Amino acid sequence: MATNTPNTNPLLISFMTLRKAIGFLGISIPAVMIIGTFTIGGCTHVQNSISHYYFTVMGDVFVGFLISTGIFLITYKGYDLRDNIVSFLAGTFIICVALFPTSQDEDAGCVIRTLADIPLRVNVHYVSAALFYTTLSYMSLFLFTKSAGVKTKQKVVRNRVYRVCGIAILVAILLIAFEKHIPGLDNASLHPTFWLEWVANLAYGTSWLIKGEFLLKDNGA
Repeated sequence: MATNTPNTNPLLISFMTLRKAIGFLGISIPAVMIIGTFTIGGCTHVQNSISHYYFTVMGDVFVGFLISTGIFLITYKGYDLRDNIVSFLAGTFIICVALFPTSQDEDAGCVIRTLADIPLRVNVHYVSAALFYTTLSYMSLFLFTKSAGVKTKQKVVRNRVYRVCGIAILVAILLIAFEKHIPGLDNASLHPTFWLEWVANLAYGTSWLIKGEFLLKDNGA
């Protein structure tokens, strides 16, 4: 039976805080964007995607969220070299999402900045976003589920949740990729990309909150 003893190493505590920060940033950004544009910008409807909030009054906050997440991922150190490489790549991808904005939003009621659509920039944005979510899915499915020694009952439960989260991320990005060909998702007025991105963010955020022992922490059983 595995036992747990409190670890007072400040470095380990900081890693736990880093994991929780990544989780909270991921889960909260869609809500922050909606609330911010509604209360500050007078924008009363959802944008086509989370990335389209770049063009609204919340644009700087959006970039700040992404850059912060990227820095946290890049500085995060896992259990081995593979963990570090994957988290570094995820951090790099999300920073590219912030630095290479998506296509121009035509929502005149919410947009406060304009930017010419440059195909290279837009393509880098889309590819970086897809790679970011795919990388985080890989982490949930194959890295967070690793363990040393005997698995506790809580670890078994956590692994199940990690796998559900990893699959949810993949399903969400696949639906985004093919939404124009899927009945019910082909209605742009419903903003399916935004809601599917929120699902992906909720999934990866939950994984990181569990990894940071905010959720489903071992109780010694």
